[in-house]
Amino acid sequence: MSTPGTPSVDPRLVAQLSGEFSALGQQMRHVGENLAVLQAQLAAGPRPAPQPAPQPMYRPPVPQAPPVAPVAPAPPPPPAPAAAPYRPTLIAPRRVVREPWWQRDGVISRVLAVAGVAVTLIGVVMLLVLAAQAGFFGPELRVAAGGLFSAALVYTGIRVFGRTGGRVGGIALAATGIAGAYLDVVAVAVVYHWLLPVLAMVVALGIAGAGVALAVRWDSQPLALLVVTGAAVLAPVLTDGVTLTLVGFLFVIQVASFPAQIGRDWPYLSIARTGPVVIALLVATASYGLSERPEKYWVLASAALVAGFGLVTSIILLRSNSRDVIATAMIVTTAVPMLVIGHLFDRLGSTLIALALAAAMFAAFAAARSLPQHARIALAGVGTLALLEACLIGSSEDLAPLVLLGVAALFLTIGGQAESRIAYAVGAVFTVVGGFAFVITAPPFVLVDEYSALDSLGVTTVLSSLVLAGTVFLFVWYAHTLKLLSDNHAQPWWVLAGLVILYAVTTATVSAGTALTGTSAGFIAGHCAATIAWMAAATAALVFGLARRDYAHTALGVGLGLTGAALAKLFLFDLATLDGLFRVLAFLVVGLLLLLAGTRYAREFAERDAGRGTSNGSVSAGSAER
Repeated sequence: MSTPGTPSVDPRLVAQLSGEFSALGQQMRHVGENLAVLQAQLAAGPRPAPQPAPQPMYRPPVPQAPPVAPVAPAPPPPPAPAAAPYRPTLIAPRRVVREPWWQRDGVISRVLAVAGVAVTLIGVVMLLVLAAQAGFFGPELRVAAGGLFSAALVYTGIRVFGRTGGRVGGIALAATGIAGAYLDVVAVAVVYHWLLPVLAMVVALGIAGAGVALAVRWDSQPLALLVVTGAAVLAPVLTDGVTLTLVGFLFVIQVASFPAQIGRDWPYLSIARTGPVVIALLVATASYGLSERPEKYWVLASAALVAGFGLVTSIILLRSNSRDVIATAMIVTTAVPMLVIGHLFDRLGSTLIALALAAAMFAAFAAARSLPQHARIALAGVGTLALLEACLIGSSEDLAPLVLLGVAALFLTIGGQAESRIAYAVGAVFTVVGGFAFVITAPPFVLVDEYSALDSLGVTTVLSSLVLAGTVFLFVWYAHTLKLLSDNHAQPWWVLAGLVILYAVTTATVSAGTALTGTSAGFIAGHCAATIAWMAAATAALVFGLARRDYAHTALGVGLGLTGAALAKLFLFDLATLDGLFRVLAFLVVGLLLLLAGTRYAREFAERDAGRGTSNGSVSAGSAER
């Protein structure tokens, strides 16, 4: 009997634990024996794979513990408090600290080099000009000092360039020397007059060419830029402003620096060599006093040379690099002086200049078909502006619409036949401008006022009206042909074109009446014909809608709209304006056209009803037979 309060020990549980420990010890002995065998094999080296050891026939039985009665399960532990949800810690990305631009490799040296070039060249100019004004030294000594100083800079630059880390310094020194030598030659021709300007330009061409050759040898666009920019910026100081001589020296820079761009992607050199001469020409062209002097012809020749050279060189560069957009921009830039120089000449001269520029641009557009699209657009754009300028300047106010619309019809036809959207765009521009010019010449209020019509309208207006009608038709037709208008969007454009054509026809009839008679009878007769034309167009639209089911709604709307407009004109304007036979004729013709349209529609619906009845009868007969 156990003592109360003392916990009892289950002997079966003790026996079970004793058996498990005994089995565990026996298993550990087997593991130790196997480790000893493995250690001996590793110490003796590789051996043939051992045969599997025979298993003993008899193993001592493992003592089994007697069955244990189930023990009551322990009570479950109290629930743990809910843990807070996991929230990942967001680590901010490491901020990359960029060093300031002035601390980057080579920036400070380049800035100092450019500043040194500028200051040194200014010193050379001061030596050549200010020293001469102050009387320091003699002319020969100043020129010789400038030349020797420039040669020394070039020599030093070549020596420095060959050393380690001397590229920036060598380029700066060589550029300063070459630009200084160029300015020295300008001073010899302009300040001291020792050489004729033409001979000085030849010498300057050689100096600039040598500098560009050195830039090509060193493969350095900055060297070419420093030479070109330095010489171009400081040359006006020596020439005392913009003169023809300055334009010549700047043109030399444009010519001499072009070979460096062949086969190289140096776009900034295009801007640097072209911009100064174009700016100088624009400044010279803006001089109003130049129109009274013969120098304007030299300015014209210079502008033509710059435009021609820019056109040819840009085409050459674009053939080797079709992505050179700067070369395309230079085509437009070099042509600007030719576009604005016309005010220096009379009307005929301005027209011929603009026509010559337009012919050159369109000839290049037609000949150089291998050019990229942006270059062809630039050529067509400049040619369009020049041709537009020629048409507006060369023609009178009443003749301008006829000329503009004629050019528009020509380019629309070329664009449609050659399938060239660029040529079509040129024609579209002339169509819009010509249309506005036509409205200015023949506005609506002139058509309804007898005295204004007799004063303003004539044979030219008749021709312009007919050309406008044809041009508008070609405009929409070729837009549809060139796939610029889809079938879904074509109908509104045809409606708009029809309204413009109707206005042109009205203007033509009224203008013809005033031009033939020159009296109020002609004005009345023209409006009578216009009313008949409106009703005829309405009838044609209604009949067209019956013939083409796909255009039925549009044609019906247009026809009914024109019918209403014709009737409104007939009762509100013609009834009060027309008299005598013309009033009778207008009412009779409009009435007959209305009867024709109504009869045609009635017959069409009757045929449709008869067709439905026939089809229904056929179906009924077929059903009866079955």
